Amino acid sequence: MARKTGMRKGLTSYGDEGFALFLRKAFIKAMGYSDDALDRPVIGIADTFSGFNPCHRTAPDLVAAIKRGVAMAGGLAVEFPTVSLHESFAFPTSMLYRNLMAMDTEEMLGALPMDAAVMIGGCDKTVPAQLMAAASANIPSLIVVTGPMMTGDYHGERLGACTDCRRLWGLHRAGEIDADEIDAIGGRLMPTAGTCMVMGTASTMACMTEALGMMLPGGAAIPAVMADRLRHAEASGVRAVAMAKEGLTPDRIMTPQAFSNALRVLLAIGGSTNALIHITAVAGRLGIEVDLDSFDAMGRETPVLVDLKPSGTGYMEDLQKAGGLTPVLREIRDLLEADALTCTGRSLGDNIDAAPAGWAQDVVRPRTDPVYAEGGIAVLRGNLCPGSAIIKQSGASPELMKHSGRAVVFDSLDDMAERIDDPGLDVNADDVLVLRNAGPKGAPGMPESGYIPIPKKLAKKGVRDMVRISDARMSGTAFGAVVLHVCPEAAIGGPLALVRAGDRITLDVPARRLELEVSEEELAARRAEWSPPPAQAERGYKRLHLDHVTQADEGCDLDFLAQRPFTAKAPV
Repeated sequence: MARKTGMRKGLTSYGDEGFALFLRKAFIKAMGYSDDALDRPVIGIADTFSGFNPCHRTAPDLVAAIKRGVAMAGGLAVEFPTVSLHESFAFPTSMLYRNLMAMDTEEMLGALPMDAAVMIGGCDKTVPAQLMAAASANIPSLIVVTGPMMTGDYHGERLGACTDCRRLWGLHRAGEIDADEIDAIGGRLMPTAGTCMVMGTASTMACMTEALGMMLPGGAAIPAVMADRLRHAEASGVRAVAMAKEGLTPDRIMTPQAFSNALRVLLAIGGSTNALIHITAVAGRLGIEVDLDSFDAMGRETPVLVDLKPSGTGYMEDLQKAGGLTPVLREIRDLLEADALTCTGRSLGDNIDAAPAGWAQDVVRPRTDPVYAEGGIAVLRGNLCPGSAIIKQSGASPELMKHSGRAVVFDSLDDMAERIDDPGLDVNADDVLVLRNAGPKGAPGMPESGYIPIPKKLAKKGVRDMVRISDARMSGTAFGAVVLHVCPEAAIGGPLALVRAGDRITLDVPARRLELEVSEEELAARRAEWSPPPAQAERGYKRLHLDHVTQADEGCDLDFLAQRPFTAKAPV
């Protein structure tokens, strides 16, 4: 039987296919389409514009450019809306709704008559959700991102969201910047549309998506307001029509080799810790396990090469001026799986060869002179994190990479908010701040609260970093000696639930160890006394999330959406 395409694909079930097609075409002609238009390949455009998502302000322009490209290639472009997420506009965290967006997008990819899809992502959780959806729906797909903002300035200082947001807010908490000045700074941090202009989660996922092969080459770093961003979107529309005709599906692109490339790039760019959770979830949709020990070994030989905040000094527009992701890929080419197929129909190696020649620049360093000698992220093991934990070592204070201190424990987000700035809090600069019940189930949704604020009384004394440990996440724009994603989380009885104030905790990043200095006998006694916290939701999507979300080391996907058992591993 011939494969059904275009408007004949996925006909509504009326029991009469002829009638279903007749009715569909009759209705869509109300949109003004001709019979000629309706006989062309249909390219769906997942439109994530939202008034609550300033990172996606330019989505309407991207839709128009994609539609232009589709038309140039002889296709019919039809946009459709999906859930849209912005980190600062979702309570309690956009991470809670990443899987909801993935479900929404996957169902629309399968339910609507399209031969291929172009998905517009940008802010942190949108691109991961779209990749997860593409992996599960498995129709020809590629990603276009909104792109990063341009930098702002304040009194001659160049500023960017949101690494500088956090740095300057820390100075405000310390009393060095008053309320009027921090308000003035807030009006200068984000001067254009687009995603955070540092190597936060949005930029990291854009770079990884290009390395993964699910974005046309050159698309990761183009600022949102530049004309090249629209030209890239147009080219994506053209390519989507060709992918539809070729039947180039995501399962042929997102292979273990491709995930190895994405993970390698994550390390080399000093990328966001969140991206490790996201790429693990995407791989899990295809039955591919991300092996954290192999990833950590990869990090031992892959230095941070990109001099961007929070690991370095620059911003995404600097990376674009340096050539985008291409100079990074060239510098680590011998470490990449160059034969991996991409959405161009060519291999990653072929794409690198076809890219414009490089030029002198100092944003992407040679491996002989890296920003940081190892990969940006290290994977920790120990009795406090028998599943795993991670730390962004490239953005942490070197003197805290080996540290032992007394635990100061916060039982929840509310507890932390109540006590962190209490003048009577028993805390010193050498202590270890511990936040628990902030993981996938405990919060719920694993918010970006792992970047525990320095207690105000210490901040006023000049303390700028401390060892901080939690089962939460932190923003990719954040920095410091922050241990994250402790697995299993406290809410399901992980060892973090058993820590008591005054316990000694030892962090040894070079040895990849995180240890609670308490005897096994004492921990067993504490476990016998432990009881789980009460359920956080009784209905709706939140209940679904609590019943089915996995831990960080499996990507925090819903268990029934992931493909199990695993059939392959990455890195290869």
